[in-house]
Amino acid sequence: EGPDADGEGEEDVKEALSRPPPINSDYLPLPWKGRIGYACLNTYLRNASPPVFTSRTCRIASILEHRHPLKDPSQPEHPTKNRPDKEQPADVDRGQRYVEDLGLANARDLPKMLRWNDKYGIKFMRLSSEMFPFASHEEHGYKLAPFAAKVLAEVGRIVAELGHRVTTHPGQFTQLGSPRKSVIDDSLRDLEYHDELLSLLKLPPQQDRDAVTILHLGGAFGDKPAAIERFKENYAKLSESVKNRLVLENDDVVWSVHEVLPLCQELNIPFVLDFHHHNILFDSTQIREGTKDIVDLFPAIIATWTKKGKTPKMHYSEPCPDAITARSRRKHSPRVMTLPPCPNNMDLMIEAKDKEQAVFELMRTFKLPGFDRINDIVPHVRHDENRPFKPKPKKAAKKGKKKVDDLGALGEQIEDAEEADKTPIIVPEEEVGMGGPDNRVYWPPGMEDWLRPPRRIVKKKEEGAVTPAKKAQKKAASAADAASLNAETDGVEQTKMLMSAKKPAKKPAPKRAAASTKKKLPKAAPTPSATDDERDSSPLSDLGDDSDNAPLPASKRAVPPLPTRQRSGRVSKVTYKEDEPDEMSM
Repeated sequence: EGPDADGEGEEDVKEALSRPPPINSDYLPLPWKGRIGYACLNTYLRNASPPVFTSRTCRIASILEHRHPLKDPSQPEHPTKNRPDKEQPADVDRGQRYVEDLGLANARDLPKMLRWNDKYGIKFMRLSSEMFPFASHEEHGYKLAPFAAKVLAEVGRIVAELGHRVTTHPGQFTQLGSPRKSVIDDSLRDLEYHDELLSLLKLPPQQDRDAVTILHLGGAFGDKPAAIERFKENYAKLSESVKNRLVLENDDVVWSVHEVLPLCQELNIPFVLDFHHHNILFDSTQIREGTKDIVDLFPAIIATWTKKGKTPKMHYSEPCPDAITARSRRKHSPRVMTLPPCPNNMDLMIEAKDKEQAVFELMRTFKLPGFDRINDIVPHVRHDENRPFKPKPKKAAKKGKKKVDDLGALGEQIEDAEEADKTPIIVPEEEVGMGGPDNRVYWPPGMEDWLRPPRRIVKKKEEGAVTPAKKAQKKAASAADAASLNAETDGVEQTKMLMSAKKPAKKPAPKRAAASTKKKLPKAAPTPSATDDERDSSPLSDLGDDSDNAPLPASKRAVPPLPTRQRSGRVSKVTYKEDEPDEMSM
């Protein structure tokens, strides 16, 4: 309901669905004898460590900032610790060297990319227009010679040695048919920059002729005939070197094949056929959508190349599977599923998001030369890099514990020792990033994440859950409490020792008599005195040994205890002792 994310409404979708179905050719250019290439970026090398790519860039603000010296010129630049000091005086040449160094870093990565391509059967590549940032800028632009001449000559030597083809493709703002003078001036400078870049490669004659610069006509600005006339006028202003490199391509917005091809034939400019653009924008009065009818124009297209002694090239890509309208179909799919019906000796540029992987997909599908060199990568694992290695530290034996109690623990210690002493295999510099001994460089569609190390997944802790940090804090707190308690105990003991040292020694207590050791019996309640007969007849009168047979005075005689319930354990005897009769009773 309503327009979609691209601003296309229901009417646009109905119109797209009502168009006639495309008529495609069933011809396949096999056996393949040409060269298949990709544009600018290699996904495998871009995700390598260190990364290899040729599009490092910056902002104009960074150029202005780097006109100031670093805070510590003796140390390398750091994003936070060693930045340009804006309080120091600025130097234009210093800022220029900064942006030139970026370009040199890009150019120095090209040999690695070229040799990687050659190893896996890719001999065609488009160079990045951003290799030297702001080189064609009105204010901050610069010439590549002499500072980049030596580096680019080395790149050209490798291109010639391997027999590869390199091309360039300026961006959409480079237009020779614009009515604005500022756009024309910028376009002229940009074409001169691309020509200098390719010329400094110093390629052999045929490879130099094939090193072309692809350009679109640009906008129509409401009047196509007037735009074509402006293009012719500005094309005449170009230097011969730029003219010899310039080729034109049909687009998917304004200019169709039937409009660009006649202009190329008139100005002697090679024409690049883009199959994907043609299927979106074509003259329905002369041709049908698809790859079948366009084959009839191949002789005229190829003739624009052979007239100038250049090897023809074409572009191929496919829309995303879910695309319906013309706007959504302009987006390139990550990979392509088939080959166009071009001659089998054509140089074919595959314009797809997955870059070299899209070429690998075609090589595997149609068994093109080099397909047997390519193997799948292991997810998140690379065997062609020198990773930082730090051996595991050996665990020190804790005091007070036995070192090894059994063979199992001994085996673990031996394994730990072997792991600590193990050193990784050093990969030679020329083999870093080249796929390893098994050539593992292919990743399946949608699995680009396999090129990078696995992401670290941080699990969310439940509320109140005990984490390792909390465990460590609790352990540290308990250790601190134990230490403080021990300190307090030691302090009390020391205090007691000091106090006992100050007090004089106690005299030994005198020995008491044996009788005094006996426990005093509690006083008994007074009872009436017994008669002599009663005492003589007492059943307990004869208790005791012979030494106790002597009669005791009545006042000291023990009264026999009353019978009581015995308790477990030691029970003391209870006696009743008569009080001494007082004088009144006497």
